[in-house]
Formats: sequence, structure tokens, C-alpha cells
Amino acid sequence: MRPRPASKSVTKAPPDSDAIGTLATGPLANRLAAFEAHLDQTLTANAKAPTTLSEAIRYAALSPGKRLRPLFVLTTCEAVGGDWKDALPAAAAVECVHAFSLVHDDLPAMDDDDYRRGRLTTHKKFGEALGILAGDALLAFAFEEMTRLGERGVAAERVLEAVRLLAWASGPEALIAGQALDLAAEGKPATLEIVTAVHERKTGALLGTCMALGALVGGADSSVVETLGQCGVELGVAFQIHDDLLNSGSSLAKLGKRTGTDVARGKATYPGAVGEARARSDAQSLLSNVSASLAGIGARGKLLRHLVQSVAERDR
Repeated sequence: MRPRPASKSVTKAPPDSDAIGTLATGPLANRLAAFEAHLDQTLTANAKAPTTLSEAIRYAALSPGKRLRPLFVLTTCEAVGGDWKDALPAAAAVECVHAFSLVHDDLPAMDDDDYRRGRLTTHKKFGEALGILAGDALLAFAFEEMTRLGERGVAAERVLEAVRLLAWASGPEALIAGQALDLAAEGKPATLEIVTAVHERKTGALLGTCMALGALVGGADSSVVETLGQCGVELGVAFQIHDDLLNSGSSLAKLGKRTGTDVARGKATYPGAVGEARARSDAQSLLSNVSASLAGIGARGKLLRHLVQSVAERDR
């Protein structure tokens, strides 16, 4: 039997107003606003469903969040010389995959969480069955949305490769594998090997794909796409290490979800495997590697580097 948190009291969580620091009002504000408008519009126009299911889909996808993954798609596209607006369908697609993963991650059979992004989780709001169906719908819709890159003038072969990349990142070798490994590791001694395998698959693969997609849509050659994709994987692992640290040291009011749950469930975490000091050091080393790799992009990469720095400095 999987260990559960000692307490499951359901109290109102404060709204999560953040998009990491000042992203919503800083130099990325216009891209963030354009993304939010596009996601809302495409769900309204293209994800029609019976009323309650539609509400659950929109609740899961449009809940206030950091939007890091879509912003990495947009800023990477811009960094390689593309028009970031052309990448909006890809940005929406990855956010739908991310939302699907969170909805299913929060289910009683998985991490059994009451709150996400400062609100009741989707299954707590709409019931477990609709939570599952909303997640399923978002995953399927992501690939339909990705095909709309062609409407932005992206070449067919690049659209096909974009679909392949997202399918890999959200499938049995990456995101789903990471979740399975995460569940299998519960209640067992955490090791660096296991935790790294989980973080690379569950978080790193999708973030790496975000940067690869941005580069692909922006017209970069295959070597650049691969390099930026690897940067995203390293960034994703650093992000998840930081998330592990926040889970043990933050609060519901600040983080928008319950904290202390990793220890309560016997989760394999990076600090649990190597200690907090080593975890912070390793996260910083990964971030330094990413920054060094992005240094050669030049002026066009300014916003991408700003976004990386925002990840490094986040407190929620």
C-alpha cells in the first residue's frame, strides 16, 4: 500500500497569481498575454465538448499557472531568428500536455492532491471521472493543435517532426515513464540514479522538447534543435530539483499546492538522495551549463536568457 499524507484537510488555498516573479508584467508580458489569448481562443473554437466536460477541460488548461513551457517555446523560436507568433500552436500544445499530466498526477491513484495552482484540483472540482476524461481530452487535443502550425506557414516536414517530438516527450519513454518510475520509487530509499531518471523523464523531457519545438518552428537546423533540446532537459532537471526543495520548505499560501507531501508519501526526491546542500549545488551547476550554452545566441536570445534566469530565481 502506498503511504499517504497524514492530513488531508481541505481548506481554501489562496490564488496563485504568479508567472514566476514578474513575467506577467516584465519583458515577456506581451508574449504571455498573446499565449493566454491564443489558448483560450483555440479551446473555445476547437475543443467543443458537452458542457460539464468542456468546463473541466477549460478549468484544467486555463487555471493560473507559470506558463513556463509555452514561454520557452516562444522565446526559443525568437532566439533562433523566427517569429514567436508562429509558434503559438506549439506553445498551446505543450501546455495542454502539461495540463493533462497535472490533472492525472493529482488523481487519487497517483499523487492524490487537493490543490494545484492555488485552486482545487480538477478531480476535486468536477469528480474523478471527469478529471480523467478532461486529462484524456487535453492530451488528444494537443496533437490536433500542433497540426495548426501549418496554418502559420511552418513547412509540413517540420510540423511532422514537431508532432513526433511532442509524442515522444509525452509517451512511454519520457513523461509517462517518469511517472511510473516515480510511483515505483515511493517508500524506498532514494538514490541519485533513480531520482535523476525520474526528473529527466517527468520534467526534463517535456521542457527539452519545448525548446526543441521553438527552434524547429523558428527554422533552426537539426544540430541547433538538438543542442537547445538538451539545454531544456538540463533546465528541467534543475527546475525539478528546485521543486523538490520548495516542497519541503515552502507553504500552501506561497506555492499554491500542499507542501511536505513528498516526505509524507515517501517520494524519491533529489534532496532525499544527496542532501539539500548538494541538491542546491547540482541545480546551480545545471543552470550554469544552460546559461553557458545560450551565451552564443547573441542579442536575439535576450528574452530566452531572461526566462532561464527567472527559473533560477523562482521561489514558487
